[in-house]
Amino acid sequence: MSRNVCITAADGHTGFTIGELLLTDDTFKKAIASVTALSLNPDSEHCKDLATLGAKIVPHKPGRLRDMVKTLKDTGADTLCLVPPAHESKYDLTVELIEAAKKANVPNVCFISAAGCDLAEREKQPRLRQFIDLETLVLSSKGDPSTATGHSPVVIRAGFYAENLLIYSPQAQQEGVLPLPVGKDHKFAPIALGDVAQVAAHVLSGKGKHGFDDKHRGQLLVLTGPMLTTGDELATAASQALGTKMAFEDISEAEAKKVLHAQSASDNSELQYLLEYYSLIREGKTNYISTSAFQYVTGVHPQQPTEFFTSYAEEFKTKGANKKRKTSK
Repeated sequence: MSRNVCITAADGHTGFTIGELLLTDDTFKKAIASVTALSLNPDSEHCKDLATLGAKIVPHKPGRLRDMVKTLKDTGADTLCLVPPAHESKYDLTVELIEAAKKANVPNVCFISAAGCDLAEREKQPRLRQFIDLETLVLSSKGDPSTATGHSPVVIRAGFYAENLLIYSPQAQQEGVLPLPVGKDHKFAPIALGDVAQVAAHVLSGKGKHGFDDKHRGQLLVLTGPMLTTGDELATAASQALGTKMAFEDISEAEAKKVLHAQSASDNSELQYLLEYYSLIREGKTNYISTSAFQYVTGVHPQQPTEFFTSYAEEFKTKGANKKRKTSK
């Protein structure tokens, strides 16, 4: 039987990319009967694009649990791709969605979490640590006999999205630098958003006698990119891909805040999440890669940093030099 999938936060990059893949890739289209895009901003360009591809767009109206339960039931979804929305109230909105899924008896739930949340400290990285609490709420349904939700769960811990580096494209173009507050020596392994979407799409479309494919059901999948890099090594990968000299600049957290607020359109809570992840890097807590899950689910290897920079070459290629970096609005 074909899947009816509901994707939350479909107006965001993660939800949109997963939905687009399900609706356009022949491998997944065969297994998917319908895609519902639940969105706090149903008039966004991402939602318009998904609608054009065949998704049903449903407004996400938080605040009343019973209304959210009805919304999920009305979608006819048997599978929920639970992407926490990029919003100041991310935690509360996600808790409401988890509770609504339980009451709506949605049997299959794939929760998009964050790699590093288990290493985050509640005092230092509170927004990142909240993902542990959300994972607990999702997985606790497994032992709740009052609901069908939790019978077939998957948690995907997605690492630092390589696309976050696009925030620094003005510096890359104007000065040939990547300014990141990650310190000189510790490493991290950025992962392409498309690779995270690939894993999610395989999970959402996979089928077994208990819901999700037995290869995926019950799995905690940790995803990072395949290459550990310092800031200097990341700049070297960019230089190789772009055919132009790119250098790393280690900046302070204060300057990072200015750059993020000046150049990113993301919600302030998302910027705080980024800053917390950078602090994990500086603490040496991201000095690992986790690619086995990606290869197990997809059968291929995740993108190398050089491949990422090649695919976004126009955004990074140097267009001038010695121009002053914009660090404030």
